Amino acid sequence: MNEADVRERLADVQDPDLGDDIVSLGLVNDIEVDGDEVRISLALGAPFSPHESAIADDVRDALADTGLDVELSASIPDDLDADEQVLPGVKNVIAVASGKGGVGKSTMAVNIAAGLSEMGARVGLFDADVYGPNVPRMVSAEQRPETDGETIVPSEQFGMKLMSMDFLTGEDDPVIWRGPMVHKIITQLVEDVEWGELDYLVMDLPPGTGDTQLTILQTLPLTGAVIVTTPQEVALDDATKGLRMFGKHDTNVLGIAENMAGFRCPDCGGFHEIFGSGGGKALAQEQDLPFLGGVPLDPAVRTGGDDGEPVVLNEGETADAFKVIVENVANNAGVVRRRGVSRGR
Repeated sequence: MNEADVRERLADVQDPDLGDDIVSLGLVNDIEVDGDEVRISLALGAPFSPHESAIADDVRDALADTGLDVELSASIPDDLDADEQVLPGVKNVIAVASGKGGVGKSTMAVNIAAGLSEMGARVGLFDADVYGPNVPRMVSAEQRPETDGETIVPSEQFGMKLMSMDFLTGEDDPVIWRGPMVHKIITQLVEDVEWGELDYLVMDLPPGTGDTQLTILQTLPLTGAVIVTTPQEVALDDATKGLRMFGKHDTNVLGIAENMAGFRCPDCGGFHEIFGSGGGKALAQEQDLPFLGGVPLDPAVRTGGDDGEPVVLNEGETADAFKVIVENVANNAGVVRRRGVSRGR
């Protein structure tokens, strides 16, 4: 077989999200046939996402009866990979945001990052919540980052590289910074932290639409944002404001995640919708955005946050709910990257 024969076979492989085959979409970077080996480079940008893993499996299946030894690699073309300009080696930057506090945004960020790491991805978790940095406690991070005076080497926990605003302040010290100082610190951390090679950098943003969010939107080329809400109307109103902020900065929203989506009584087994029903899903439908999933109100989430072990790493209904959200985040990040390749070819 030659390159044209291989390409013809690949034209039968469909992208599960973009509605066409990978050849027509421009997702085949290169094909090199060398004897009984074929090396194929695919424009896939969300490592370990279920849909991109399925595309790779379909490519192998399409060539299974050819007798060729198939070697696959994945990369986004350099001219389309804007992240390289700011964070060399970081493939995807994902912001986790909320319109208001108290909706479990940090819990969602920690579990998304830990879930991606559990899938096998190289993950960094950046706690950029300037005024309430509590991610280190939520992952039991006792070791602080190291520095040689010029660069900062993040600590690691649960397979994730970790950086937090909490490491820059004294214990129990309040953070009282004006906008210019926030901008300076965030910019310094972006430029000076040695994140290395990462598949995903998950950023826990502070609630609201203030200076930190604007600095990150203006500084980093985000793959997309996850909006966290709870079912009640007041949370949905503020989540909508967050959506508008990302829209004004042309940032992709990967979807809506709903926290505290009902409570299952451990005694009677009944399911009680304490904060209302279906608010996050309705918001997603109203805004024509993906609904990533809902996580129930579960004491295990609070226990995990206090004990420092993300719930997603365990077993059970709540862990499974987080895992669904993690997979949807990865899949939708892949959609953003592949769509960018297809439109930019």
